[in-house]
Amino acid sequence: MSTELVEQARRLSYADMLKYGAGAFANNLQAAASGGMLIVLNLAFSVSPAVVGTIAAIPRLVDAISDPIVGYISDHTRSRWGRRRPYMLCGIVLAGLVFAFMWQVPQNESQQYYFIYFLTFLIVFFLVYSFYATPWVALGYELTPDYNERSVLMGIQNAFGQVPFLVLAPWFLWFMELDRFGGMAQGASILGIVVCVLCIGTGLIPSLFLRERFASIEEKEEEKVTDSAPILVGIGLQLREFGENLIETIKNRDFLLLAGATFLVFNGFSMVGVFQSYVLIYFVYGGDVDAGGQLLGIFGTVSSVATFAVIGATTILSQGIGKKRTFYVMIGLSVFGYLLKWFCYSVEYPYLILISAIFIPCGLGALFTLMGAMIADVCDEDELDTGERREGMYGSIFWWVVKLGMSLAVFLGGFLLEATGFNVDLPEQTESTLIYLRVFDVVVPALTSLIAIGLVAGYSITESKARNIRDALEDRRGII
Repeated sequence: MSTELVEQARRLSYADMLKYGAGAFANNLQAAASGGMLIVLNLAFSVSPAVVGTIAAIPRLVDAISDPIVGYISDHTRSRWGRRRPYMLCGIVLAGLVFAFMWQVPQNESQQYYFIYFLTFLIVFFLVYSFYATPWVALGYELTPDYNERSVLMGIQNAFGQVPFLVLAPWFLWFMELDRFGGMAQGASILGIVVCVLCIGTGLIPSLFLRERFASIEEKEEEKVTDSAPILVGIGLQLREFGENLIETIKNRDFLLLAGATFLVFNGFSMVGVFQSYVLIYFVYGGDVDAGGQLLGIFGTVSSVATFAVIGATTILSQGIGKKRTFYVMIGLSVFGYLLKWFCYSVEYPYLILISAIFIPCGLGALFTLMGAMIADVCDEDELDTGERREGMYGSIFWWVVKLGMSLAVFLGGFLLEATGFNVDLPEQTESTLIYLRVFDVVVPALTSLIAIGLVAGYSITESKARNIRDALEDRRGII
């Protein structure tokens, strides 16, 4: 086949990239809201931080178990609508509705009631959420086979995906505290509905309007189960194949290094993510929730602008100095930003903290641009070795690792907050509490990010190796 036809087959329109990016907005808004709004349990319902951490952690463990199963199902689905999109369509609608209903919370109940209530709703939410998020991630790995175009696609989806975390989530507390709602609990019920509408509206775009490249890959004949086979035999064969797929996925060294680095960078941030809210409210503003919430929102807005610049810079820089070196540069800048926070938390000059908002986004902004593109290359390497496309399994295991870490992060985060001596009933926190809050907020994400740099140093797929893999695959099965 001519080089011109090969290049034409590799092209992905910017319109399709934007459609996929809309899915990132829906995916990350669900993630940001499901975690960021839980502060209401502490501030409005007086649920202890340790209990809130437990409520947040357990459903993510369930989610971490369900994701690989959904990934396997998606990889092996054959339908006229594709392998991914039917699940995405059902998943986004159900997840949005469950989330909205969850925040219509009864008032004046016990801590035990709120524990059972939110734990039940969050488990159901994360189960249906898996049926959107896992196939959506897998779809992104397979949309384009081109090495550099993958970076562009992941850069665009990351730009969309950062909006919920950096533009919207920092304003959640301020929104829920608006006087017109008559209380934070009522504000949360309104915000839950808004999140539902936004998630369904944007999540339907890739579910309905994107095409799949590998919608009809033929299964190996020996792996098929005939219609006349006993049900138990069919189930047994599927379980065996699921186990084999799982083992093959976690045996890939390059994949494990990427998953481990993401685990560290993202979950180091997540473990103490809420600490910044408490530092701004109780250290910088002496207990003024409104002022602290407003500065937190401004911090998020500045961070979002910086993130968009980081995503563009990451995409360009990775094509010049390589993805690994780009990772070193960007994660190093974010570590500098974390350390800078210690000096920028100032009672006299509250807005000094915005300086660190320029550097911290270098980490997450680069992370989910580079990791998606690099894992897509790993999927090609895996197909060359095994003859199978397993984007769903790789995507689910990748996020399984991240979500398992998030479970641990939010669980430990609640206990770290308890360890600082924080007491929501006190209008002013003790001096030792304020010191511990700042120490954890600075040191934890900086340390985990530095360890992540060491892991990525062992990643082996270079641009030349990735292109050689693509050439071999195209020789084997054509240029789909």
